[in-house]
Amino acid sequence: MGSAASYVGRLCGSEKKQEEERRLRANDRPSNLSYRYANNAIRTSKYNIFTFLPLNLFEQFRRLANAYFLFLFILQLIPQISSLSWFTTAVPLVLVLSITAVKDASDDINRHKSDKQVNNRKVDVLIDGDLRNEKWMNVQVGDIIKLENNEFVTADLLLLSSSEPLNLVYVETAELDGETNLKVKQALTVTGAMGDDVRALAAFAGEVRCEPPNNRLDKFKGTLTVDGQTFALDNDKVLLRGCTLRNTEWCFGLVVFGGPDTKLMQNSGRTTFKRTSIDHLMNVLVLCIFGFLAAMCGVLAVGNALWEVRDGSVFTAFLPRESGAGATFSAFLTFWSYVIVLNTVVPISLYVSVEIIRLGNSFFIDWDRKMYYPRNDTPAQARTTTLNEELGQIKYIFSDKTGTLTQNIMTFNKCSINGKPYGELFDFSGQRVEITEKTERVDFSWNQMADPKFIFHDHSLVETVREGNLEAQTFFRLLALCHTVMPEEKKEGELFYQAQSPDEGALVTAARNFGFVFRSRTPETITLMEMGTKVTYELLAVLDFNNVRKRMSVIVKSPEGKMTLYCKGADTIIYERLHPSCTKLMEVTTGHLNEYAGDGLRTLVLAYKDLDRSYMEEWKQRHHEASTAMDGREERLDQLYEEIEKDLLLLGATAVEDKLQDGVPQTIEQLAKADIKIWVLTGDKQETAENIGYSCNMLREEMRDIFIVSANTEEGVKEELRNARRKMCPDAAEEPPMTTGRAGLFWLQRTQTVKDEEADGEYGLVINGHSLAFALGKNLQQELLRTACMCQTVICCRVTPLQKAQVVELVKKYKQAVTLAIGDGANDVSMIKAAHIGVGISGQEGMQAVLSSDFSFAQFRYLQRLLLVHGRWSYLRMCTFLRYFFYKNFTFTFVHFWYAFFCGFSAQTVYDEWFITMYNLIYTALPVLGMSLFDQDVNDRWSFQYPQLYTPGQRNMYFSKRAFVSCMVHSCYSSLVLLFVPWAAIQDTVRDDGKDIADYQSFALLAQTCLLVVVSVQLCLDTLYWTAVNQFFVWGSLAAYFAITFTMYSNGMFFIFTSSFPFIGTARNSLNQPNVWLTILLTSLLCILPVVAFRFILIQLRPTINEKVRNKVRTEVLPAPAPRRPPVRRISTRRSGYAFSHAQGYGDLVTSRRFLLKRPMKSRPVLFMQTDSPLAQNQPQHYRTIAEEPEEAQSP
Repeated sequence: MGSAASYVGRLCGSEKKQEEERRLRANDRPSNLSYRYANNAIRTSKYNIFTFLPLNLFEQFRRLANAYFLFLFILQLIPQISSLSWFTTAVPLVLVLSITAVKDASDDINRHKSDKQVNNRKVDVLIDGDLRNEKWMNVQVGDIIKLENNEFVTADLLLLSSSEPLNLVYVETAELDGETNLKVKQALTVTGAMGDDVRALAAFAGEVRCEPPNNRLDKFKGTLTVDGQTFALDNDKVLLRGCTLRNTEWCFGLVVFGGPDTKLMQNSGRTTFKRTSIDHLMNVLVLCIFGFLAAMCGVLAVGNALWEVRDGSVFTAFLPRESGAGATFSAFLTFWSYVIVLNTVVPISLYVSVEIIRLGNSFFIDWDRKMYYPRNDTPAQARTTTLNEELGQIKYIFSDKTGTLTQNIMTFNKCSINGKPYGELFDFSGQRVEITEKTERVDFSWNQMADPKFIFHDHSLVETVREGNLEAQTFFRLLALCHTVMPEEKKEGELFYQAQSPDEGALVTAARNFGFVFRSRTPETITLMEMGTKVTYELLAVLDFNNVRKRMSVIVKSPEGKMTLYCKGADTIIYERLHPSCTKLMEVTTGHLNEYAGDGLRTLVLAYKDLDRSYMEEWKQRHHEASTAMDGREERLDQLYEEIEKDLLLLGATAVEDKLQDGVPQTIEQLAKADIKIWVLTGDKQETAENIGYSCNMLREEMRDIFIVSANTEEGVKEELRNARRKMCPDAAEEPPMTTGRAGLFWLQRTQTVKDEEADGEYGLVINGHSLAFALGKNLQQELLRTACMCQTVICCRVTPLQKAQVVELVKKYKQAVTLAIGDGANDVSMIKAAHIGVGISGQEGMQAVLSSDFSFAQFRYLQRLLLVHGRWSYLRMCTFLRYFFYKNFTFTFVHFWYAFFCGFSAQTVYDEWFITMYNLIYTALPVLGMSLFDQDVNDRWSFQYPQLYTPGQRNMYFSKRAFVSCMVHSCYSSLVLLFVPWAAIQDTVRDDGKDIADYQSFALLAQTCLLVVVSVQLCLDTLYWTAVNQFFVWGSLAAYFAITFTMYSNGMFFIFTSSFPFIGTARNSLNQPNVWLTILLTSLLCILPVVAFRFILIQLRPTINEKVRNKVRTEVLPAPAPRRPPVRRISTRRSGYAFSHAQGYGDLVTSRRFLLKRPMKSRPVLFMQTDSPLAQNQPQHYRTIAEEPEEAQSP
């Protein structure tokens, strides 16, 4: 549809020229309108009131079957051809088109409502010197708008000024990347000076030149020219649409991109019409059936021509031909007549039934209580009703990390202080005890400022701090001082921390609960409540974090005048800078770090250093020179940081848990057993992604190797990928093993498939976004795919939304496998739309992903139920339905074909016309729907017990071209039996009274009754799970057939509608004869017994996984769920390289670059006079008795 619209746009000359650079002037609407930039209105709907009917019909008639039935309807309007009434095709066709149109209209109306709601939001816009409350849709590029706290950002804005010091604003980006932690933006000083002065803002005439609209969320390049001066603009100066303003009273911004040009909308991806692989296969099969139908009609037309030449002249006496109508013309008409008679090979009821089955299975997902999340009152939702069976064929899952695998909630779990570990419980024998929800929690009621949500179980740490232990108090003082968190105190004593990263928030909250409460900060000071006493420290410097330093330090001066440097960072980085006296303590702490890493926790090492006045004076002078240097400024500053961050004294280590969502490791394990490969695509940094990989059991210590691809050049990436591949499979060829094929409706699409290669053992692959950009290039994409598919686990970190979609497209293109993408943020939307199936996590991190998804639920763990239960059942039901449906309709139609040789190829039907009309609509519709909605091979518990049951769907084992051919062969045999057995049985048969019953009407009744009985018994054989509904539908349909038949063949109907009901008395005269019922029984046995015998032999010789499990179901009791055991601790040689996940440069903002203020200095004594104290010995902690209390009493 999009391509068609684009073509029309080009014809009309209205297609927009590609924008190369954006230019705009503040407060100058006429100038900006001349560029014809998009306004701020968005549109996600597909239709409007005028385009709905033509576009929707165009979409529907793109389905080959609908076009075929329209053609068939036109044929039936020609009386010389049609042997069936026109309404037999028209009514079902109109019904199908109407139902689909109503569903599409309903979906689009919801999109219109959503668009209207967003477009009609209000915002203050500066127009003609006044602030006016305008709708979002009326905002134009170049307008200056005012935002207030907790408001959504209207468009992509250049930040001009704010209410906060240093022109800072804090934004939450949950709608963009699913992260709830705050990001910091800062306006230019030249614009920040205007503040909230409306006159100054109205007179502002700055000119912006920047990049054209694009989807790069993390980059922005441009310049602002004010009064002849030019200032550089980057991403820190821009507020993106979809963000929410937090902790900022107000701010003003200049609209740079509006509506569809915003980065949020640019990342939303193109809406595609998703169709399942079975849909594509059905289109191909329907095309084959059309060819087969044409071949059958051609054979019968030739037969008619031969019959007319040889025998037709004999019948002209009482069947005279029209003038000029010879054998050739008769054959031509016969061809089209048989197209109508044999059209039941592709009945329109097939598509009606498919839609009903999909809708029913969608309701089962919506109603599943086991996928309902009561905490948020969020049920699972099938937002798209046409993709259910595809859920049973997934081979690759692409998952976001933050908010999808994790809760994006960090908890302070354990720590090591001066060599003593805290956070674990041990019994009296020294064995570790599992901490559960019922374990007694530490009581923090002594601390009035404690966070009530904070949970800790080790009482000894509180006792150590409250006893005045110098090491423990310094440990938590460091956590309370060394960070970039912003506090918010709405009421006295009610503190809320706004952290750039949740892990920093967790550490500051831990310090708060243990008596070191971070209360407030200014650019020059930090105020704490230390064990109830207010202490204000002077903030002299922040030595900020970056990806190379992997550490952060602050230099503070206490009220007593002591100057101290506090540092926290990655263990490997801090250890290099420790004083030699810390050697033994470092060894003990390293052991604790290995244990924490083994538990999948994110670790930090803490250290400090006292500074003296004379050194600081001299260092400060050199820092001033370095910070004002024009050349090599960053390098000189790094050298100064390196110099002062030496000879540190080790305090200990922290262990923070990035809490996984419940059941994530078990879900991943189950999906892996089902031979589903999971790739994690995250915007987080490498260390964080690796930690989650270990926590989820995706990365394991027993893996032979985990390859890290992080090269910065194309050649480097190529070399790293090839080295990894050669190590995994030394004998593999250098060129990827490819197979080519044809796909698409007319086999016009050429496909290339990279074959799977077996690796020598289990491996993992971690690749960062910079390297991925090279790897996704045309020269390396096959090498990337080949290497990645050999690995058990693939983690891509620091990836952009576009790269996520490109990875999905790469796998779709070269693996020909069904893909699923799952995420929760706007940065996942393009990936969700690119995959065959898109799943949105409807959590607290925004709804952009859900709105673009096909299925949604609240927790990642529900994915295993969606796939292993609902997906597998849906696929099984759809395949069983298609096999049976093609069987019953081919059997029905083939009887007509064989009968043509006995009726002079005259297109006479075997059955009564009313039976033909109602065969698919009434007699066989409900039983097959009952089977297709309720059938299941095993229940949900056995499906979880044997995830291997899922693999046949990935291999298309239940329905394929081969299965279709076997259905045709089966139908061919059944149709021969159904025609010739009744024909032979009735040919010389007489009634009980000696009268002949070998007339056409009696034969037609017998043949159609045999057909209905046979297909009903076949349905019973195919049904694996019987319900009361199935029983009612099967027996009810047979009863309805006999009731309707006796009614329509009655005297009364004949007298009322003589021409429409000619089979008067046939039913009562035939069905009261024993030999007729004997014929029905014989025919049924001949059709069914070979099927039973064949299936029995096949199960004995080559049983499928389903049949093996079904046999276990009959003979074994389902084992009880395994008891929950404490996770086995892995002793890791790899420690977390985690430092912080906040952005570089924030330290400069909070200190306002007022670096190293002149203050009198005093030397400070070393805290630990004996660094290798007895505390360094790792003694087991004694376990306290757990009080068995109700859960309500345990909740915070």
